[in-house]
Amino acid sequence: MTENYQHPHHHEARGFSDRLAYRIVKFMRFFADVFFAGRYGHRAVVLETVAAVPGMVGGAIQHLHSLRRMKEDDGWIKILLDEAENERMHLLTFIQIAKPSLFERLIVIIAQGVFYNLFFLLYLCSSRVAHRIVGYLEEEAVYSYTEYLEGVDSGKYDNVPAPQIAIDYWQLSPDAKLRDVIIVVRDDEAKHRDVNHDFANQLETREKN
Repeated sequence: MTENYQHPHHHEARGFSDRLAYRIVKFMRFFADVFFAGRYGHRAVVLETVAAVPGMVGGAIQHLHSLRRMKEDDGWIKILLDEAENERMHLLTFIQIAKPSLFERLIVIIAQGVFYNLFFLLYLCSSRVAHRIVGYLEEEAVYSYTEYLEGVDSGKYDNVPAPQIAIDYWQLSPDAKLRDVIIVVRDDEAKHRDVNHDFANQLETREKN
């Protein structure tokens, strides 16, 4: 498989809100490192549980905004809901790979519940900051999957067969392996990174005008 991968793109923080968003994401990364250091399959399960929230929240709020304002949404709703669905498929894929324990499933439930409510309130207060946080979260996701891929290539993690759900969703070859899954998931995260940073930039421009 061709690796459609370029060097990670990092959005340089501009102003207080960008720096705050970046620090929040680094704080979340710290806890991920503490709980799932070296266990990238399990880390991916928690990561994707959280990552599937913003698109659904943003899509729902943008939908309501469009109804109230009686104006077009410029295609944002579909993009955000597609992102949520894509992240959900990441989760369903890595659940089959990592097979999380009951304790880890409990962590997933707690993480999702806390993050959903906080992100919902944040999006209502500042959709720009919310999208910037997602952009930085996706940057971290790209880094994490790159490290995961390096672990597979080095033999640290077994290059197990890809789950059938991943083969069907990404239309991979029948003999696809974990390595192939990581590559397509990482490509997805890179796209979400760029889209959310772009949304944040557009909102910033609107606020200045």
